[in-house]
Amino acid sequence: MQRDPILLESARRGDLAALEQLLALCRPELARIAQSQCASSVDPEDAVQESLLLIYQRIGALRTVAAFPAWTFSIVRRECYRLLRALRGEVELPPPDHPLFAYTDHFALRVDLAAAIQSLPEKYREAIILRDFEEFSITEIADQLLLTREAVKSRIHRGRQMVQEYLKD
Repeated sequence: MQRDPILLESARRGDLAALEQLLALCRPELARIAQSQCASSVDPEDAVQESLLLIYQRIGALRTVAAFPAWTFSIVRRECYRLLRALRGEVELPPPDHPLFAYTDHFALRVDLAAAIQSLPEKYREAIILRDFEEFSITEIADQLLLTREAVKSRIHRGRQMVQEYLKD
């Protein structure tokens, strides 16, 4: 992917015109990646649109200009996979004895889940939010938090355990 470091840096720092120009320039490459990464039943154009939106929203989190090609590739690949899972209706459900099935009121679940996440120590809460709400990849989180991939995985795992423990109580 051809990249202009000055344009990328301007976009990363919040220059809207530079960001729009960057998205226009990288769109053909994103389409090429989507064609190769998306299953035939998944529309690559949808993956490109979703990827462009994510790049637009998260460009400020990009640590270095040099990481842009790999970062955009991982976004497109993840979007292709997410669209395929949505198309197949694949959703991972917890086992029937999981505490979440005790809730019949979705609002109460949201309140308790928010409280559980707020109760986490900062390092776990940050990793959980980036992974489960912002949908960053492990590598993106590691880059953002200046951690190893293993440390990020550990924090996410431990944070999720702590949330489950909170919900059980």
